[in-house]
Amino acid sequence: MLAREIMTREVITVRPDDKVDEAAHILLENKISGIPVVDAEEHVVGIITEKDLMVKASELKVPFYLTLFDSIIFLENPIRFNNDIKKYAASKVKDAMSSKVFTVEEDTPVSEIVAIMQKRAINRLPVVRHGKLVGIITRNDILKTLVKSNG
Repeated sequence: MLAREIMTREVITVRPDDKVDEAAHILLENKISGIPVVDAEEHVVGIITEKDLMVKASELKVPFYLTLFDSIIFLENPIRFNNDIKKYAASKVKDAMSSKVFTVEEDTPVSEIVAIMQKRAINRLPVVRHGKLVGIITRNDILKTLVKSNG
């Protein structure tokens, strides 16, 4: 079975310059947990998820560090803190989205899609043709396929 056979073709998307609160409303209204972010040519440039938006509701934790011989040694990842600050202050989707997005082609086998989702701990994979968004596969789409094949 291939991606094109189970993907959702009507994909809800947002643009990088859309407002973060608009993206949050789209997630809530459509009962989905993530939305691909596309440019004017429909190329996937990011993904914004509930997890990205939860940073705004959380308390920022400054990473612990030690000073030793005039050097700063971080005990926690300062890069994560910098990313959280960016998302915490975000007003536009491009500032809150994850720009590292894994995609698959239409002819990708479902078994490979499952492996990617498990290895990367992701819930959705945009499906592209010539780099442009044509669908999306979620864990729910895969579960529906399993239920149909076993039912």
